[in-house]
Amino acid sequence: AMRGQPYALVPILVGALSDKDEAKYGRLLAPYLDDPCNLFIISSDFCHWGKRFQYTYYDTRFAQICQSIEALDRQGMQLIENQDADGFHKYQKEFKNTICGRHPIAVLLHALPAARTKHRVTFVQYAQSSAVTRKEDSSVSYASAVVSLA
Repeated sequence: AMRGQPYALVPILVGALSDKDEAKYGRLLAPYLDDPCNLFIISSDFCHWGKRFQYTYYDTRFAQICQSIEALDRQGMQLIENQDADGFHKYQKEFKNTICGRHPIAVLLHALPAARTKHRVTFVQYAQSSAVTRKEDSSVSYASAVVSLA
């Protein structure tokens, strides 16, 4: 029980999906976003940077690699806040950012516009496991967002 109230936990594991399936599952879950009794938790880390992750994208307009990583992550975060499923897909296709939960995030991005109630997405925290300054370094990024009624 939570605060004396019974509840049911329904885990939904989302693996690698096609764009079409992300949209389909988003539409299927949208009615549940309309019910204030439901709570969705979509969990993902963001960029895994370094040779050990086989991902070393670096935008040389930034003095430090960690700044490039943050800019890349924030570009994706902005698309999520804008609830732009197509833009997020194009971003992933272009940059191949190693966001482990990109598919569950995309399902959410398709569910939000299909829901009757309007929501807003706001990122509230961002961090990196280490500030990468050398190509030999590695880092994992973490970002937290809240989806609330608009």
